[in-house]
Amino acid sequence: MATNASGLFTTPTVPSLRGKIKPSIRIFGSGFRSPDGISKRVFCSSTFEGAEKHVGASPSESRAPRLVSKGCKLIGCGSAVPSLKISNDDLAKVVDTNDEWISVRTGIRNRRILSESLTALAVEAALKALEMAEVDVDDVDLILMCTSSPDDLFGSAPQVQKALGCKRNPLAYDITAACSGFVMGLVSAACHIRGGGFKNVLVIGADALSRFVDWTDRGTCILFGDAAGAVLVQACDSEDDSLLAFDLHSDGDGNRHLNAAFKESETDELGSNGSVLGFPPRRASFSCLQMNGKEVFRFAVRVVPQSIEAALAKAGLPTSSIDWLLLHQANQRILDGVSSRMQIPSEQVISNLANYGNTSAASIPLALDEAVRSGKVKPGHTIAAAGFGAGLTWGSTVFRWG
Repeated sequence: MATNASGLFTTPTVPSLRGKIKPSIRIFGSGFRSPDGISKRVFCSSTFEGAEKHVGASPSESRAPRLVSKGCKLIGCGSAVPSLKISNDDLAKVVDTNDEWISVRTGIRNRRILSESLTALAVEAALKALEMAEVDVDDVDLILMCTSSPDDLFGSAPQVQKALGCKRNPLAYDITAACSGFVMGLVSAACHIRGGGFKNVLVIGADALSRFVDWTDRGTCILFGDAAGAVLVQACDSEDDSLLAFDLHSDGDGNRHLNAAFKESETDELGSNGSVLGFPPRRASFSCLQMNGKEVFRFAVRVVPQSIEAALAKAGLPTSSIDWLLLHQANQRILDGVSSRMQIPSEQVISNLANYGNTSAASIPLALDEAVRSGKVKPGHTIAAAGFGAGLTWGSTVFRWG
């Protein structure tokens, strides 16, 4: 099964059912819509190359949609942050900057820096989400670790699974999409539940980009912090489906504006991987994070409103139906720019940027967890969330909490 950018869940080609299902279903991005106008919250369809040529085809030539009755809902959240707090004044001692310069341009005043393992931080957030959801760790059948800074090059998800104490060896894997990662994780969880029969999926966003920041570059070192956040996505009846729609995109051409590329050593000394035969790579390493702030800002304020509006259209909802706008916490000016373009009042925008900075894949679940536990976000509230960043990638999803 796969998804496409329009938000449809697609399945491989299946044999014809010989006319048992009439070709009278119209497909929308938010699911199936029958001729009577009743939207059925099922994100699954059968699509194939050249489908438009088969409109009106005989039953033996058509391909029938495979209906999946399960929906999914977000029922628990949790977060964790490192104990080490670095203020703007602290940064001013090591780089040419000051609190006013940083706060005016970004809205950031503090950030947390990881000194322990990212896996431990992710596990702490996950356990809190499970506790809120009242789900036992052995009932989790999938763990999605959204991170671009794992403790292991091969991924941290299996280590999270081990540390949680999962006895049934559920599938666990990493999703690498930096600041867009958590939204991609939510959509992936929905795919696994609706098309794969999974019941309880842990989606964890955790990053420690402080590991890749150049602390002599005041243009980037002031922005990033470390954190972890998690949600428990659970299967439910289709009529109770709470993940209403999504919209996902990527543009590799924009990679030049935001990246942390693999970097080969230019020296002749023995590399850390023991290469002595005269061919690269001599040393396994990545460059520090490189970012063109002005271009990333222009990109975000342009594509994020478009993506959210597309997701709302697929869900059949107006902008006025949004209770909360929850954006990746990158820069307060971006939050303000997107909310202004969408005419969403600032009091409906969730922001904790001042306390944590840009925590990459952790920023959305971290902000959501604080908003839920403070009582700001209540069960039944409709949230439009959007992530954007490295790749370049961006995406949005519309869901109801609880």
